[in-house]
Amino acid sequence: MGVTIRHFFGPSVTLQYPKERMELPKGARAKLYVNIDDCIGCNLCARACPVNCIDIETVKATDDVDLGKTSTGNPKRFWLTRFNIDMAKCMYCDMCVHPCPTNCIYMVPEYEYSDVDRSNLVFHFSNLTPDMVAEVKEKAEEEAEQKKREREEMKRKKAEARKKKEEEKKKQASTKKNDKSDDDKPSTPGKKDS
Repeated sequence: MGVTIRHFFGPSVTLQYPKERMELPKGARAKLYVNIDDCIGCNLCARACPVNCIDIETVKATDDVDLGKTSTGNPKRFWLTRFNIDMAKCMYCDMCVHPCPTNCIYMVPEYEYSDVDRSNLVFHFSNLTPDMVAEVKEKAEEEAEQKKREREEMKRKKAEARKKKEEEKKKQASTKKNDKSDDDKPSTPGKKDS
């Protein structure tokens, strides 16, 4: 009873949760957050994740669009059409945070996101609407087709130029051969006047 009485008159250590919350220590691992404006779509976080809880889909930006730069100065070359993190799979290992070159993915001190439906634990970070995603993909496909046609045209022109050079070399070689064969013929002696 002495221990109980000492605690009764001592300072209170109980937090009145949820009105009061204990502050998490620095470096505590909790919910993942992505600053999508700083993401360059490099996929390093998804590759580092041991449980594949990060799902990223990127589309290369077309030449007529400038996506700008991140806060670290890295140029953005990809549209992020999908950036999902399934926190139901996440094991809070923090391995996706360290390889990120722009420091756009990090853990925030939020641990109260339990849910009865696992599909609600998939967090979507892409800021593109489905219409914008369709438009971006269509535009990227058109540009890729155009570039493919241009490459094929360049290959065809190079092949034609190569073929033309080979024909010219053959012609030059045959003319040199003909000239050489004319020089090699023995000259017929002329008739002597008597």
